[in-house]
Amino acid sequence: MALCFDVLIIGSGLAGQAAALRLAPTHRVALVSKRSLEDSASSWAQGGIAAVLDNRDSIEAHIRDTITAGGLLNDPRATRFVIENGRRAVDWLIAQGVPFTRDDDGYHLTREGGHSARRVIHVADATGLAVQNTLTSLIRQQPNITVLEQHIAIDLITGDKLRLGDQRCHGAYVLDNASGEVLTVGARHTLIAAGGAGKVYLYTTNPDTSTGDGIAMAWRAGCRIANMEFIQFHPTCLYHPQAKSFLISEAVRGEGGRLLLPDGTRFMPWHDARGELAPRDVVARAIDFEMKKRGLDCVYLDISHKSADFLGEHFPNILARCLDLGIDITRQAIPVVPAAHYTCGGVVTDLRARTDIPGLYVAGEASCTGLHGANRLASNSLLECLVFAEAAANDILEQPARDCPALPLWDASRVSDPDEEIVISHNWDELRRFMWDYVGIVRTTKRLQRAQNRIRLLTREIDDFYSHFRVSHDLIELRNLVVTADLIIRCALRRHESRGLHFSCNYPETLPRARNTVIRRRLRPDHQD
Repeated sequence: MALCFDVLIIGSGLAGQAAALRLAPTHRVALVSKRSLEDSASSWAQGGIAAVLDNRDSIEAHIRDTITAGGLLNDPRATRFVIENGRRAVDWLIAQGVPFTRDDDGYHLTREGGHSARRVIHVADATGLAVQNTLTSLIRQQPNITVLEQHIAIDLITGDKLRLGDQRCHGAYVLDNASGEVLTVGARHTLIAAGGAGKVYLYTTNPDTSTGDGIAMAWRAGCRIANMEFIQFHPTCLYHPQAKSFLISEAVRGEGGRLLLPDGTRFMPWHDARGELAPRDVVARAIDFEMKKRGLDCVYLDISHKSADFLGEHFPNILARCLDLGIDITRQAIPVVPAAHYTCGGVVTDLRARTDIPGLYVAGEASCTGLHGANRLASNSLLECLVFAEAAANDILEQPARDCPALPLWDASRVSDPDEEIVISHNWDELRRFMWDYVGIVRTTKRLQRAQNRIRLLTREIDDFYSHFRVSHDLIELRNLVVTADLIIRCALRRHESRGLHFSCNYPETLPRARNTVIRRRLRPDHQD
């Protein structure tokens, strides 16, 4: 089946939904969601949105905090662009009806690690969910938005691939998970808002949908990729056998939570003068160091010195989830471990969210805008989604109308049904385990090279499987995860220093000049740089 729209948006998190709502009054939009509209990494965000909303705060202070956390690798223009547009982005959400938490002075602002002021606006401890639910209800009311839930994009359709004489992106092939049919979705403009790649690691705070799809598709289409070595590990993921990927918000430390060893000793002051309010990379490495040094399964985060009323008001979801697991945070410390949380690198874009390929935009975690540098400052992610969703929408609105070219349908005539699905699950498990062991919080050149050798073997095996059998949801995700893992490793091997989230035992010093790691494909489509 072939469809045609003005705009195809791949990904239904905050960036995708915000762009769709801005475009819907004048453009026909297709919004592709791997699961339901409500199921995205954005909806899992607990902390909030960082923006300068208090007269005691300033744009310059937020910029300074962002660049300090980012290891001085941030792009100054992109950083200023995002932060200067922060208040307008928050005002837009308020206008859509997002019920941000209030206090006597207006909206309650919390402080998180790396911030010099209270500037994080939130909805209790479930900001992402509240924002997502608000926008989802609006999306479902828009007649100009066609929602394709339970669909996954396979690959972008470009002029290069079709030999149309241009390099433009003309849409994507999309698998309907229910029917197994592959749709040819043509579009005058395509926006990737597919999120990050946390599922490339064994332990992650991300949902199962975070498999690097947008990054991998853009790479295969010919876009530059930058800074993939900078994977943010959130310091505090709940450690419990029944708690899959449950995040303990940065705001718990922002409101006075203390990190403790099993004997109750506070350890963060040994590692950084800022203690628990140091940036995430510092805190994650400190926890990793203490766990390895002492042979610990976890450390503990204690907020029990706050009143039960305070915890119930500010952290109702964390309180309830921990209680379900037998942990009363009003009296007990929370067992926590670091886990892969955020992909700071991605597809290179400009300040209008444009990529190297005409007609293709990227916004949100799949992009590398220059805002995050070597380490994302807490709660800057949802802000980036909003600002670049607006930037992409504005650029699309300024473009002249154009026709969709005739696009070929997906050809499945030379493939068969897979004979052994176990290959997919086995390779998925192997990939995530060696990425955790060899490409984690602390790295060595030898470990990275071992991981690269395994990636080469997996890539050949998966490519062979992809060439001979019908595509499936799991196969598409595995194929994208392997590409993304390869990009992370290659970027890590190229950085001969330790900066931000990338710490190498072989290169422990930070070089005087901060440089981006940018990689691109060679001209031969079957060979990568």
